[in-house]
Amino acid sequence: MGTRESDEQGRRAGRRAVLGAAVLGAGGAVLGLPGAARAVQGVAGGWQGGGLENLPVPTIVGHRGASGYRPEHTFGSYDLALDLGAHVVEAGDLVPTKDGHLVCRHEPEIGGTTDVADHPEFAARRTTKTVDGVPTTGWFTEDFTLAELKTLRAVERIPANRPHNTLYTGRWEIPTFEEVLKWQDEQTRKRGRQVWIYPETKHPTYFRKLGLGLEERVAALLRKYGKDKEDSPVILQSFEPTSIQRLDRLVGNPLVVLLSNARSRPWDFVEAGDQRTVADLITPKGLKEIASYAQGIGPTVDLVIPKDAEGNLTEPSRLVRDAHAAGLILHPYTVRNENPFLPPKFRKGTAVDAYGDVFGVFQAYFATGIDGIFTDNPDTGLLAREDFLSGRHANR
Repeated sequence: MGTRESDEQGRRAGRRAVLGAAVLGAGGAVLGLPGAARAVQGVAGGWQGGGLENLPVPTIVGHRGASGYRPEHTFGSYDLALDLGAHVVEAGDLVPTKDGHLVCRHEPEIGGTTDVADHPEFAARRTTKTVDGVPTTGWFTEDFTLAELKTLRAVERIPANRPHNTLYTGRWEIPTFEEVLKWQDEQTRKRGRQVWIYPETKHPTYFRKLGLGLEERVAALLRKYGKDKEDSPVILQSFEPTSIQRLDRLVGNPLVVLLSNARSRPWDFVEAGDQRTVADLITPKGLKEIASYAQGIGPTVDLVIPKDAEGNLTEPSRLVRDAHAAGLILHPYTVRNENPFLPPKFRKGTAVDAYGDVFGVFQAYFATGIDGIFTDNPDTGLLAREDFLSGRHANR
């Protein structure tokens, strides 16, 4: 065990050095230098071999697929993300079933993302549970077998903001992570370019206490499909640092620690009595520690550019600079087209389903030097990226 850990540490350190070089190389593109921009753009058409450092910068990640246009975490959403040109698809917020399978749902509670409420045979399964300290009422994946979940169909989670997505209610079933891994291979062959995915372990401490540990199940499936290496096109992420540390011991994949607002505490810290907050994790010391077991961070966009009391953007923080200094990449989340999800100054009108000036928002975040961004609207993100790299910044 000691020898393996030493080998792993050496390999991880080497990989971080390569990623650090990639980040520095990408910096020219982020700053709009033409030569660097062309070099980065040249990768976008296909996979050049190697690992995370070969993704185009800034990377456009399809958040739960193309969830701005299709119900999230369905193959309809994943397929469309690829059709629209997403560099990476967040195919899989991973939660377990009662019989130990991993399925793709944003949360274990599925009342808002499936038609389970329309199934009288499951009415008695509605219950209240406390997930990461929050009482939640509904239906939970861990109370269903995979066969039972496969009888359900996905629905639009936020119909008020996306009434057009309700057209597709009932069309797609809940995908399993194993199905996603097979889909990834099929789409790679079909499209002639390597398809990347970005799954997340959801509430890992909660599920481990139920005897449904996520990391071992993720690792077993990645090994089964030969996707557990440092150059595998599967980036793993979690809001719980200890989940990423556990994955670091199990697989070689690129790993990313997700970060919520500065005052929050990761739930695994709460359970362990660790008093540190996200604010502690984004200090140079905290980022250096993260870099000892992960290759990147996924901060909320508010950690990159804080907002004032009215919700408008202020000045960028030090996070991009400090994370890059630690050898970490940054893929913040999430940019959406609709008014309620944009800073007030970028909204157009008052309709909750209307689009605002999202291109202006993208430009503000790209200008900070981030390495990529999650968006529900990959086509919009790619157009904004093209504008940024070419210097075609619209007057705002």
